[in-house]
Amino acid sequence: MADRVLGYLPPFYKEIQDFVELSDTESMELESLAQAVQRLYADQFVTTSGAGAIERREAMLDIQASPSESLEFRRLRILNRYQTKPPFTAQYLQERINYIAGKGKAVVSVEPSLYRLTVTTAIDDAPVFGEVERTIATLKPANMGYRQQTAIVDRIRLKARIVSYALARNTRLGTSWRLGATPFAEPGAGVTAT
Repeated sequence: MADRVLGYLPPFYKEIQDFVELSDTESMELESLAQAVQRLYADQFVTTSGAGAIERREAMLDIQASPSESLEFRRLRILNRYQTKPPFTAQYLQERINYIAGKGKAVVSVEPSLYRLTVTTAIDDAPVFGEVERTIATLKPANMGYRQQTAIVDRIRLKARIVSYALARNTRLGTSWRLGATPFAEPGAGVTAT
């Protein structure tokens, strides 16, 4: 690293220990400066911004990030906020929702005669769902109603079997039944219903 600065000095300085040490220190500082300039350049763009620049942009856009949200999702949300400017179409809204939630997670439909916008979603991540809701509120025309529907994409398979048992009752008045030693009733042979 010493050559970064020492190479610009006359040759006799290379023999003086103070200048060699000073050159090492200056080289480390110049390296730190180069990294800071590189970070500053990367922070100019949302897709390459670090956590500090993302926090600054979130403050400008009044976004309160949850600690559980990934940096990638936070970048995506900021890009979404910057890109939601009029004019809008149902296709544009579908593209925005696909961009946020992922393709196939939501379907946008418009019923022009009823002035209704319906969005059917299958999103199980709360921050993503919140961002989709905010995007819809921003893009939805003022003269249209909005209806959100949840789609269940999981399938449940049930298997039922009904068995009838005749119970033989062991409790009788008298002294033949012993509490705790004999059960109240005992099942007989089971019959499966069809």
